[in-house]
Amino acid sequence: MKNNTVLLAHGTGGDKSNELIRLIKKNFNNKILNRMDDAGVAEFSGVKTAFSTDSFVIDPIFFNGGDIGKLAVCGTVNDICMMGAKPLFMSVAMIIEEGFSQKDLLKISQSIAKTAKEAKISIITGDTKVVDKGKADKIFINTSAVGLIPEGVNISSVNASEGDDVIISGNIAEHAAAIMMQRNDFKFKTKIKSDCAHLDSLVQTMLKECKEIHVLRDPTRGGLAAALNEISKSSNKGIIINNDEIPVSKQVRAFCKILGLDPLYMANEGKLVSIQPSKYTAKILNAMRKHPSGKNAKVIGKIVNDKKNVWIKSKSGILRILANADVEQYPRIC
Repeated sequence: MKNNTVLLAHGTGGDKSNELIRLIKKNFNNKILNRMDDAGVAEFSGVKTAFSTDSFVIDPIFFNGGDIGKLAVCGTVNDICMMGAKPLFMSVAMIIEEGFSQKDLLKISQSIAKTAKEAKISIITGDTKVVDKGKADKIFINTSAVGLIPEGVNISSVNASEGDDVIISGNIAEHAAAIMMQRNDFKFKTKIKSDCAHLDSLVQTMLKECKEIHVLRDPTRGGLAAALNEISKSSNKGIIINNDEIPVSKQVRAFCKILGLDPLYMANEGKLVSIQPSKYTAKILNAMRKHPSGKNAKVIGKIVNDKKNVWIKSKSGILRILANADVEQYPRIC
C-alpha cells in the first residue's frame, strides 16, 4: 500500500479493497482462504462444511425493506448459500454505542429472530459490547454462520469455465438506491425498496434442478462489477456481459441517471450470480423464474478464455472493460 493509512476507498469492494485484503491475508496464508470465496469450505469426517463471517455497519439502521438486523442475517446466510450449503447455525455479536435506544435494540433483535426463523438457521451463541458515546455509530453487528454442503456439490469462483453462461437472479442496485434515497430524503414520487432477502430457498431450488453449478456469488459491496471481477481473477478467465441484458428497474435506472450513478457498481442484498455449463442454463433459469427471488432472472453473459478481465458489450457490439471501482459511490450501505 502506497499510503500508510486506511482510506474509505479500501472499503469499496474494488481494487483498493483487494489491496487491503492482500495486506492482511498474507499473514493467514492457507489453501482454503486463498480461494477467496464467500465462505471457507472445510471437510470434517467426510462432511463438507461452509463457514463465513461478516460485519454490518449500515446507515440508516432502519430502511425501506429492512433494517440492520435483517441485513445481518441475510448477508451471512447468503454467503453460506453461495457455496451451495444449507445454513445450520450462526452467531450474533453487537457493538452498541452508549445512549442507543433500548426500544430500537429490541426491534433489531426481533428482526434478527424473525429473519433467522424464515431462513431456518438457529442462533446458538452471541456477544454484546457497549462503547463510549461517539466511539461507534449507534450499533455495529458481526455474524458468523456454518452450513453443510450436499454430496456432489462443488461450487467455487475458481470453477468458472470457458463456455459457461452467467445468470443474474434479478434487478440490480436496489439496495444501494434505497439506502441513498432514504438517507438523503430525496423527494421522488416513488419509493425504492431494498432487495434485502435470504437466498437459501432459491439456491436449494436451483441445486435440485442441477448440482453442476460452477459458481455462485452475491454481488454485495462493489455491486455486480466487483463480483464479476473477483470471479474473473479467481478463475483466470474472461467474462463478457451484454449491457442490454442486465436487469435494472425503471425506478432505479431513473434514480441513477439523475444522480450520475452506475448500477453496475451499486450494492445488492438479495441477488445472486450463477455460472454454469450452458447445457444446464435453461433448466436452472426456468426454476429460478418460478421462485419469488428469481422471477426476473436473466442470462447476461458468457465465460471466455481468449480474453481476461470483465468486458461489457454494447448493443452495437463494442466491448469496453468493466474495471473495479475505487471510488465509493456512497459509503456505509452494507
